[in-house]
Amino acid sequence: MSATDGTAVAADDAPGEPAAASDGPPAEWSEDDDWTDESLALLRSLRAPHRLNRVRQVAYAFYCTVLLLVVWGGVPSLGLFLQAAMGADYTGHGRALLAAVPGGVAAVGMAVLLLAVRDGLWRGPVMPPRATIDWLLVHPVRPGPVLRPWFRLSCGLAVFPGIVAAAGAMVVLGLTVRAGLPAALGWCLVGGTCLPLLGVCAALSVQRSERAARLARRLTPYATVLILAFAGQSALAATGHSVRWLDQVVLWSGPWGWAGIAALAPTTAAVPGAWAAAALLVASTAVCLVRADRAAATVSLTLLRERARNAASVLAALRTVELRAARLAVHAANGGDRRLKVRLPAPRRAWLVVYWRDVLALLRSPARLGRAALLTVPALLCAAPAHTARGSVSLAATGLALAFGHLAVAQLLEPARIDTDDVRRAFWTPYPFAGLMLRHAVVPTVLGVLLGAVGSAAAVLCGAGPAAWLAPTAVPALVAAGLVNACRGAARRDLLYRPAGATGGGGSNLAAFAAWYAAGPAVAVPLLALPFSAALRSGTADSLSRAAAAAAVVAVAMLCWARVRAGKLPAQVRPGRIG
Repeated sequence: MSATDGTAVAADDAPGEPAAASDGPPAEWSEDDDWTDESLALLRSLRAPHRLNRVRQVAYAFYCTVLLLVVWGGVPSLGLFLQAAMGADYTGHGRALLAAVPGGVAAVGMAVLLLAVRDGLWRGPVMPPRATIDWLLVHPVRPGPVLRPWFRLSCGLAVFPGIVAAAGAMVVLGLTVRAGLPAALGWCLVGGTCLPLLGVCAALSVQRSERAARLARRLTPYATVLILAFAGQSALAATGHSVRWLDQVVLWSGPWGWAGIAALAPTTAAVPGAWAAAALLVASTAVCLVRADRAAATVSLTLLRERARNAASVLAALRTVELRAARLAVHAANGGDRRLKVRLPAPRRAWLVVYWRDVLALLRSPARLGRAALLTVPALLCAAPAHTARGSVSLAATGLALAFGHLAVAQLLEPARIDTDDVRRAFWTPYPFAGLMLRHAVVPTVLGVLLGAVGSAAAVLCGAGPAAWLAPTAVPALVAAGLVNACRGAARRDLLYRPAGATGGGGSNLAAFAAWYAAGPAVAVPLLALPFSAALRSGTADSLSRAAAAAAVVAVAMLCWARVRAGKLPAQVRPGRIG
């Protein structure tokens, strides 16, 4: 997606022109009324007493970030290099790593662009403070000198994670394929800096153009499918099923592939045309940055006010640890999912009404069904290495597969979450609230079992063994774990401030809050990972039956836990309060 959508750059720096960021008809002010320089000089003088304090805050944040990177990244990397110098060999996985680079880098690169574009749908890279939007920009000042620094700040913040990722890639290439560290860092920085900058430019285009925003919403499902396809290709290539012509197509398919060509340049698997790919990536990034920097001054004041309100709503929800409220605010701000006007005949039997409503709600939000189907793919892909690996690697791969499976079925539990957002919505039903919540698990379980069966059948056709049929057996337990999360009630912010140790001192206890927030999968996934990992490794009928029995026991335990949690929710409702 281009950094601009063809709109000519306004003459925002020309004195005497009306401000491009104003609402309605342009303000009538002449060259003599241009107070841009004077206003910015006044603001600099007013902010001078606070500038030193702000610099100290930024320096402290930068120091903490660098310290964390050095402690958790630099020191372990130095230890690995010292071990390699003393004879340790880390090149055993070098061939698999190089085979996985084309699809893996393409998946990561496209994911970076997609996340930036989705950020532009509700916030965007040009986001000055509310005081600047509501007071400064309505005066006779040119918007360019006011808005462009915020765009450049967004570019700088986006580049920093890319530099860290490039340094990590340098370490990996240096250890596994013995690539030269300076060359590896230089080539990896091409993709690590250019892709985030292209994402910021694309986000600006989405922020300032409704047509680009509609296109972004329309293309998001297809981009997500491509990301999963690239990830699947990378996983297959790492296990020895690489398709060379497909790797070449992916590498030359766009900026996400050009970054992969640059990453392979300092290795023995270098692709011909690495300098051309790097030049294309750098040149396209430079052109987009120049055009986006000019276009940053043309974002309308109406859009800026709307995005500022969206950002304030999300920030307020995050400050009060209302993570679901923050997610819903982002969802509403970026246009939400497409809703279809689907009608189903009303059931003749009263006991079918709950299931009819759940099916109708999911049919009217096809994006949730699509996300559930897409998340099933990485769940099955993560189970593949668990079959061949041993020990902790197999256990970790199984846990990751179960985590993706939980995320897949959690997309189908939205009707239950809507009823627990405000339990007064469920007062129409004759069932107790706990019984209603258990009935909300039926439709997700049926759909999840169907998705798991389809995925297992596809895996068996591709050569997987009978262990692939474990996927449907895990669905009831994962749905029950999601139901436990749906019935957690109001946010327990008090857990954040409980003493973390026996000393009685205050402080943050983030682990306790995280354990409460994700209690269902935090308990179900480890319990299922042990028997499922053993079943995937052995593949015998006894191990498969034991894993299925364990999944059934965990499902019953999770449903009982969800019933207890749901029974406490109506008691939390008071007049004027949403439970």
